[in-house]
Amino acid sequence: MFTTGLLRHYSSTLSTVMRLVDVLAVVLGGMVAFGLRFGEWSLYPNYQVAVLIAALLTAMMFGRFGMYHSWRGKSRLFQLRVLTVSWAAVLLALIVIAFMTKTSATFSRQWLVMWAITTWSFLLLFRLALAQILRMMRRKGWNQRRIVIVGAGNLGRDVARRIREATWTGLEIVAFIDDDAQLCGKRIDGIEVKCGIPELCAVIETEDIDEVWLALPFPAEQRMKEILHDLRHSTLTIRFVPDIFGFRLINHSVAEIAGLPILNLTESPMQGLNRFIKALEDKILASIFLIIASPVMIFCAIGVKLSSPGPIFYRQERVSWNGTPFQMLKFRSMPVDAEEKSGAVWAKAGEKRATRFGAFLRRTSLDELPQFINVLKGDMSIVGPRPERPVFVEKFKDEIPLYMQKHLVKAGITGWAQVNGWRGDTDLRKRIEYDLYYIEHWSLWFDLKIIILTLAKGFVHENAY
Repeated sequence: MFTTGLLRHYSSTLSTVMRLVDVLAVVLGGMVAFGLRFGEWSLYPNYQVAVLIAALLTAMMFGRFGMYHSWRGKSRLFQLRVLTVSWAAVLLALIVIAFMTKTSATFSRQWLVMWAITTWSFLLLFRLALAQILRMMRRKGWNQRRIVIVGAGNLGRDVARRIREATWTGLEIVAFIDDDAQLCGKRIDGIEVKCGIPELCAVIETEDIDEVWLALPFPAEQRMKEILHDLRHSTLTIRFVPDIFGFRLINHSVAEIAGLPILNLTESPMQGLNRFIKALEDKILASIFLIIASPVMIFCAIGVKLSSPGPIFYRQERVSWNGTPFQMLKFRSMPVDAEEKSGAVWAKAGEKRATRFGAFLRRTSLDELPQFINVLKGDMSIVGPRPERPVFVEKFKDEIPLYMQKHLVKAGITGWAQVNGWRGDTDLRKRIEYDLYYIEHWSLWFDLKIIILTLAKGFVHENAY
């Protein structure tokens, strides 16, 4: 108890230390970059001023971006995003100052780039080291936050299970509080159940509680109001766990709009900085792929032209982000009148509609190469759920659960479902399951992993026809 209280008492000291460490990272990064660029470690006067201003900006701005808030329980990806945005904001402010004072020409651009990278690396390394130390301490019982869960039903038990599995969060469950007389005095998974508000107040007073978590179903709104009224004089952290575990959520989050707390149940990950990163990734990689693949594309164009009369490209309406239709490009693999009688049909194994050269393009997936042009136009992404024709979207949206959720991101040339074998005439429900997993877990690194897997596994697949 003494150790826990002592560590909580010095949490502000930890924040102060982190501020000093961040300033040190900026200065150290500037010196290392200067040494690498100029071969000496003594900064020129103008570089000293730049580093000093950056250190001051870091001290002033990092706190505004939440760098010194508690990150207990937050993912490493979230922490990395906050760190990157914070340091980028400092660099941007520094560049603006240099531009306004007309001093930008006195600094080496190579040094600036190296400084940005080295400082970012130092900031990341320092925080990873601190996070590892704190996790070790919490697993050993240090720096714990003691909590009480109000509600011993299915929701409360699920919350308790998740907390106990995530030992690195440093959360210790002291007791359940519930109004059910049949549960009072019993133990659920080793945690005692106490009865009613009087017991809650008693536990808070005697057990050195840090947080109260309300894990009650939505209909218990009046009960929650009563609890909040009874705890109105308490300085504890009070958290509400909404009963949403029964829903299939896509990138759920909490936001504030017009002063109102909003719980986002389904949201596209392509918002703000993520959208910019994804667009930049698509433009750069699509340009590179088109340049590299240009000889192959010329070969395919000639082959299509010689195999049957008609245009080189086949344009087909597909559905992408937010249900927006677009004209997807492919190398034409069938005669121009192939669908005049059959209409839109699902491609299946053994069909004979494609020309001989077209069948080769399909087996090798080379017919998909023109879609990099769609990526440059902004219709598609390199990585994302495969787009479907409007007629099939209308058919599947009522047959496949959550089918339309795949349109929360742009359609892609390749995707998580495709690299796991779910392409062509395969289980559509399984494919949607993989597409939703991709949307929920999207990151730049996940995209790069899928691209590497696509290249490693090759373009020939048994379900490509």
